Amino acid sequence: MSITKMTLTTLAISSFAFNASASQNLEPQQCENVRFADVGWTDITATTAVTSELLKGMGYKTKTDLLSVPVTYSSMANGDIDVFLGNWMPTMEGDIAKYREAGTVETVKANLEGAKYTLAVPKYVYDAGVKSFDDLIKHADKFKDRIYGIEPGNDGNRLIQSMIDSDAFGLKDFSLVESSEAGMVSQVSRAVRRNQWIVYLGWAPHPMNSNVEMEYLSGGDDFFGPNYGGANVYTNVRANYVSECQNVGQLLKNLTFSLEMENELMEAILNQNVKPEKAAQQWLNKNPQQVEAWLENVKSLQGDAATKAVADYLEQVKA
Repeated sequence: MSITKMTLTTLAISSFAFNASASQNLEPQQCENVRFADVGWTDITATTAVTSELLKGMGYKTKTDLLSVPVTYSSMANGDIDVFLGNWMPTMEGDIAKYREAGTVETVKANLEGAKYTLAVPKYVYDAGVKSFDDLIKHADKFKDRIYGIEPGNDGNRLIQSMIDSDAFGLKDFSLVESSEAGMVSQVSRAVRRNQWIVYLGWAPHPMNSNVEMEYLSGGDDFFGPNYGGANVYTNVRANYVSECQNVGQLLKNLTFSLEMENELMEAILNQNVKPEKAAQQWLNKNPQQVEAWLENVKSLQGDAATKAVADYLEQVKA
C-alpha cells in the first residue's frame, strides 16, 4: 500500500472513530449527570420528577437533593446544583437577587405562568368578614395570634415574618408557625373539620384549593405582589450551564408547564400516594403530544432523536 493510501486510510479510520465517539458522547462528560434541587413543595417535586424522567429516557443520570431555598441558591453558586425549577417570582426576589447580580445563578425562562401565592383563610372565615390583610388584627383572638407557614427558610415565611417585625397591618403580636407544606396543609384540614379559624400561606397550583373551600386575602400587594400574589415560576441554572450543556439546555428552554398539569400531578402525589417518579411516568405516557413538544430539537445523550428514546423508555417503565 502506498504512503498516500495509508495516510488516507488512517485519516478515514480516525474520522470514523471521532464521529463514533461524538455520537456516544453528545455532551461533555460533566453534563451526563444532571443535579436538581427540590425545596419540598409538591409542585416543584412534580415538575422535577417529570423533567428527570425525560432526561432518564434521553440517557442521562439525574440526582435530586431536598434543600431549603437559601441552600439551593448557595449550592448553585458553588456549582453543586445544576437546575432549580421552582423560582417563584416576585416573592423570591430577596433570595435570588444577589446571586443573579453576581452572575452565579442564571434564569432560563418562566416555566409556569398564572400562579398565586399569598395568605388565605377557609371560606367560612372569609364569609365572616376576613377578606383582607387589614381584617386579621380585628379577629386576632380567633386566630390565636398565629399565621401558619411552611418550612423554615422559605420565602413566604420570610415575608410573613417581615410583616410581623414591621407591624404591618398591626400584626406585631402575631407569631409565625413554621412546619412544612404537609404539616401546614394537615393543620388547615384539621381546623376546617372543627370549624376553627386559621390563616395560612396558600398558593396555586395546589390540591389545597379543591380539598378545602378557601379564599385568598386582598391587600398584601406590598409583600406578596399584586393580583393576590400573582406569580410566575422560573427555571434557574448555575452559571454557564446552558452553554456548557447545550442539549439539556435546549430541553430546559422548551419546558413550559400548566396549572392543569401540575394540579393533576400533585393530586396523584398528595391524595393518591403515588410516588413522584411513577406519577411523572404515568402523566408522560398519557400526554405524548406534550412530550414531543418538549423534545423539539433535543437529542438523546447518544445523539439520536430524543422522542424515540423517551418513548421507548416510557414504554419500558410502563410494563
